[in-house]
Parts: sequence; structure tokens; C-alpha cells
Amino acid sequence: MAFLTRARATMAATLLLAAHVAAASETVGTLPDSSKLVAIGGSITEIVYALGEERRLIARDTTSVYPPAALALPDVGYMRQLSPEGVLSVGPSAVIALEGSGPREAIDVLKKASVPFLEVPETFDRDGIVVKIRAVGEALGVNDKAKTLAASVATDLDAAEKTTASIGERKRVMFLLSAQGGKLLASGSGTAADGVIRLAGAVNAVEGYEGYKPITDEAVITAAPDVILMMDRSGDPDPSADIFANPAIASTPAGQAKRLVRMDAAYLLGFGPRTAAAVRDLVAQLYGDRVAK
Repeated sequence: MAFLTRARATMAATLLLAAHVAAASETVGTLPDSSKLVAIGGSITEIVYALGEERRLIARDTTSVYPPAALALPDVGYMRQLSPEGVLSVGPSAVIALEGSGPREAIDVLKKASVPFLEVPETFDRDGIVVKIRAVGEALGVNDKAKTLAASVATDLDAAEKTTASIGERKRVMFLLSAQGGKLLASGSGTAADGVIRLAGAVNAVEGYEGYKPITDEAVITAAPDVILMMDRSGDPDPSADIFANPAIASTPAGQAKRLVRMDAAYLLGFGPRTAAAVRDLVAQLYGDRVAK
């Protein structure tokens, strides 16, 4: 019976991934000319490099900071505040953008331009990463490379998730995008932060809303996080003093234990080839020696 249950679960996961890939293929397709490519979205750029196709890149967006070699490319702006003129000014033969790039008006202009503009779907889970890799591979006409990379990344992600299989009591984690001026901006569901918390075998302490939104003191106390998770931006001061001085946070288990984890934003939230490593690092921070090696 257990074998049949596992077999059915495996079949369901396989069918779901196939559906995701089919949907991505309808959105992406193969580019007629990808010799002068602009990549919009950090994970798109990372995937192009991981496929060994970086010679095609002529520009990137501001979120594309890895690998370090990508920083030598011209920057066409932040992925959510794009200017069509800025993107087209570098003379691309094609543009590949991560779903969620914007603003919508700019994307509409780019889609109507003479340069092919393709969007890659984004979901914050294991299958979403696999779909992105295969979609970028198809767009560049390197399906075999993409299939190999996707299989390797999927195996690595599965292994990272299994490290917490024996953990009974899951940590409650609150991701704070910002805490400036004592105003807390926390992650609900449907975000990269929510996705990576789940992959690390933890629970998103914030429930009841989607996206990144301000959170009240009452909601912080109700969430009762064991750990506060924040981005570690280069050059930013350590926010610990301000975070734990907040009365609402101070009253939570995380505040009482002063548990704050900071990780590089592109690494933690990128949902690309490095995500399995980021998950393992987050797991180590959350659970320490309690996880399987």
C-alpha cells in the first residue's frame, strides 16, 4: 500500500511538472536569433551562465549580480522599473525576461517591438526552477544542455529538502523585507521568501495574505516566529539592534532568543541553479546539527 501511495505521488508530480513545462513552452519557444541577448532577472542570467551560453549576453538587469563576470555587462535597469528605450538601446537580437518584470506598460511596448521578447514563468518551488532552466534552454536552442542541468539541479534540490525529513518541530520563520523606521514589511505567501522557507523545512510564520506587506504589532505577536530572516545587502549596517528593540518582535520567541539570520538576497531568493546550496545553508542556520548530513 505504501509503495502504491509513493508511486501515485511520483506519477502526480511527474504529470504536474510536464504540465508546467508544456505551459512554459507555449510562453517561451525557441528564439530565431539569440546571438545578442538581454537577460532580465537574476535567475535568467545565472541559468544562461550555467548552460555555458554566456557569450550570447550583451546586457543584464540590475538584479543580475551572479556570477561576478555578469557585472561587466551593461545594466539596463531594475527588472520591475524597466525603460523600453534603455533595453532596446543596447541593440539586442532578443530579450528574455522573468515573469513579473515591469512595469506592465514597458513590457507591452517591448512585446510590440521588432525584437523578440520572451517571458519565462516563475513559481517559487522546486519544479519552478526546473521549468525555468528548460525554458531558457529551449529559447536558446540548447535543449540537451538544459535537460542535463535541470536534472542535476532537481537532484540537488531533492537532496537538500531531505536533510530536514527527520525534523519533527518545524521552525517558524518571519521574513522581513524591511524594518526602516520601525515599520515592518513582511512576506506572506506566494513570494520567493515563502518558497525558500518551505524548501528549508520551516514554516512561514506570517499567514493570511500574499506578497510583501506591512505587518502590525498584533500580527507579529500572533505569528510568534522562532527566527527572523532578512536579506544581507553589502554595505548595510547590522539591523539586529533595531529589530530586537521593536517591542512586538522582542516579545516573540525570535526576539527573546535574538535569532536573526541574514543571507545574500540574490543567493537566498534567486530560485535558480544555486538554490539548493542556499537551502542547505538556511537549513544549517535554522536547525544546526539536528539535520541529516
